[in-house]
Amino acid sequence: MNENTVVPEITPAELNDRFEREDVPVLVDVREPFERDIVDLPDHGQLSIPTSQFVERIGQLDPDKEVVVYCRSGGRSEQVARYLAQRGFERVLNLRGGILGWRQDVDPSLPTY
Repeated sequence: MNENTVVPEITPAELNDRFEREDVPVLVDVREPFERDIVDLPDHGQLSIPTSQFVERIGQLDPDKEVVVYCRSGGRSEQVARYLAQRGFERVLNLRGGILGWRQDVDPSLPTY
């Protein structure tokens, strides 16, 4: 997978359906801690690994598990998802639209930033 490779995505509605079925992938929030303090997805044990720390902390993830990466709008998480795929993670998805997409499609009551 190179820089031009399209990263597979999951929509907020699809992820919400998975939550409701208790079919929860490993969630990885690549935003900075101050962003997570403002708003986050429902708690499903997600890992907070800011993009700036990702290279050092990739060992916290199991390449055999399905991973959904998210950020504010989907850009940083797309880069991280591509990085994971390049390192052998075969089941990695980017949350389309990030937290803002989740707010728009699933829970409009969430704050925005």
